[in-house]
Amino acid sequence: MKRDTPSAKGATQRQLRVGEALRRAVIDVLRDGHFRDPDLQDVHTITVGEVRVAPDLKHATAFVTTLGGIAVEPTIAALARARAYIRGEVARRVDLRVAPEWHFQRDVSFDYAERIERALRDPKVAADIAPAPAPKPKKRAPKKA
Repeated sequence: MKRDTPSAKGATQRQLRVGEALRRAVIDVLRDGHFRDPDLQDVHTITVGEVRVAPDLKHATAFVTTLGGIAVEPTIAALARARAYIRGEVARRVDLRVAPEWHFQRDVSFDYAERIERALRDPKVAADIAPAPAPKPKKRAPKKA
């Protein structure tokens, strides 16, 4: 019988735990803001939505976006340039045998959520999902004594 690989089923519990610990650590590094790159100094808020970790824990992909989705691509490029600094700072904060290599991608989950929200606000869809009006009670004939 063939055993399913973790990647076929999704992330393992260990990958999820490590990913969340790395996400918190990279948020702290970004919040400290000790970057020399002007593209990272000018960005006020970077949101890290998720960090996915490879099964061997040697690679981590952070899904990031900026406040309002402004200048995301230059920010991702700047984070890629600062990956060695981020790797070192995160390694000091999270106790792992090997500090993972960092990769950064645009987080599209906020765009997806906005698209769903817009669809739900569409009048045609709102009419379909609105609760049905309560039926009016029937009048009963008075009882005769």
